[in-house]
Amino acid sequence: MAQRVVVMDPIDNLGTTRRGRSWKQILKTTTLFILHQWLLIGIGVVCVLAYYFPNVAKHGGIIRSEYSILYGAMAVIFLISGLSIPRQKLFQQFLNWRLHALVQVTSFLFIPAVVVALVHAIIAGDTQERIDRAVLAGYIFTACIPTTIASNVVMTRAAGGDDAAALVEVLIANVLGPFITAAWTVTLLPHTAEFDAWRTQGGSNLQRMYKDVFKQLGLSVLLPLVVGQFIRWTWSEKTAWVLQRFRLAKLSTACLLLLIWSTFSSCFATNALQSLSAQSIAFIVLFNVALYLFLTAVCFYISCPPKFLSSCPHPWAKRVFERISPGETIAVCFCGPAKSTALGIPLLYAMWMPVDLFIKAKTSVPVLLYTTEQVCVAHFFVYVFRRWLAKIEGSRDLESAERAGQIGITENTQESIMVERKGQS
Repeated sequence: MAQRVVVMDPIDNLGTTRRGRSWKQILKTTTLFILHQWLLIGIGVVCVLAYYFPNVAKHGGIIRSEYSILYGAMAVIFLISGLSIPRQKLFQQFLNWRLHALVQVTSFLFIPAVVVALVHAIIAGDTQERIDRAVLAGYIFTACIPTTIASNVVMTRAAGGDDAAALVEVLIANVLGPFITAAWTVTLLPHTAEFDAWRTQGGSNLQRMYKDVFKQLGLSVLLPLVVGQFIRWTWSEKTAWVLQRFRLAKLSTACLLLLIWSTFSSCFATNALQSLSAQSIAFIVLFNVALYLFLTAVCFYISCPPKFLSSCPHPWAKRVFERISPGETIAVCFCGPAKSTALGIPLLYAMWMPVDLFIKAKTSVPVLLYTTEQVCVAHFFVYVFRRWLAKIEGSRDLESAERAGQIGITENTQESIMVERKGQS
């Protein structure tokens, strides 16, 4: 019986192979993209866990997150920072007065001014009080608290910025914050009957708050930082190998997820989010993103002002508008707009101790959501700043190559002239 032989067209076979490779390439690209977004996926997972199991990681919950996470996870983040940052860079940034002015003035003066103006505009337009007044009071409080501790250092390092600059700024801000925030918030609250509950009770129990805040700052930030610096100074080569071999920078980001988990668990446990109207929730979510984007743009503009300002002939103006380094610019863009949950929530509850717990929980919602959304938006800015930094470094390499080429051409020209002169002589 004759067998039928099927001859494959080589063109069809080539097309099938290409289609198979293209699908594999698409699958590989998609998988890598998902893996690169693991922080956002992790935020979604911890939010779901916080919603269904709020008693696990809430303040005073099963795992006692006020100790295990606020002390433990933050200590890990700053231990890794101490292991990673050279001691000389820390001392150099402590003396960088322009960096301090950019970050602290933005955090404690510019942001409160912008938010207070927006709150007064909302009050004037929202006569039916669709936006809860506790939310507006919470925004004024959020504007006055210092920059966050953990995520600034993590994001700056991930974007290739100067993490020593970020670390110095968060330390300064969180030392100044407890003394500035309470009085500044009460001063900026609108002088209307709607805000009497917050204005008259503000600053009622700050002595205990100061003790708790500086205890946390010392044990979870300063002590791990000093230990990390000591280890780096003693075993510098082994420390660098361990950091690279075990990718400890990823561990810092994982600890950041634990902080978000604890924050949302406390929020869901008090039913603060569920009690707000849909208009209030929509306003908070959209307003947070818009505010963070605007503040990041402002921080970038003041760190890298236009060339016509930075090249001003007047010595004083030239010094004020001088551009800072790209690494420091990235640190300013992450530290300037950010706000701290770790300091903000204890400070809020200490300031308004006599106020009803439910009202305090609603007031804390802007703090909780802004600090969470800032991590999500900052995650995308990491990629933006990486590309910006790579573009700057690429242009510098090109300029160096062009200069080297010009020097080579000049040397060759001089040699040719000398040879011609010798020939003529």
